[in-house]
Amino acid sequence: MTDLYEYSTPELISMLGARFRDYRMRCNLTQKEVAEQSGVGLTTIHKFENGTAGNISLSTFILLLKVVGQVNSLNDILPELPPSPYLMRHEKKAQRIRHSKK
Repeated sequence: MTDLYEYSTPELISMLGARFRDYRMRCNLTQKEVAEQSGVGLTTIHKFENGTAGNISLSTFILLLKVVGQVNSLNDILPELPPSPYLMRHEKKAQRIRHSKK
């Protein structure tokens, strides 16, 4: 497995673009079809896949993942964490409200 910390951000975006192209092709989709289904511009998709896009937004990336059926992969990136005993200990518990006597 490759240590991704060795790569710069533009290199990682380029790698993601190449991987996306592989997923798109395995889904038997053209760039034009992805553009139509996602609402993302054809030029953006072309630049992303070829590694010439300086950056794409997270929302654009999510739209592209949906088209190739990989949006659930986001759970692998940031899985939901179990409750933290440390954080639970510091949460304030609800206290009863006492009304003053008149």
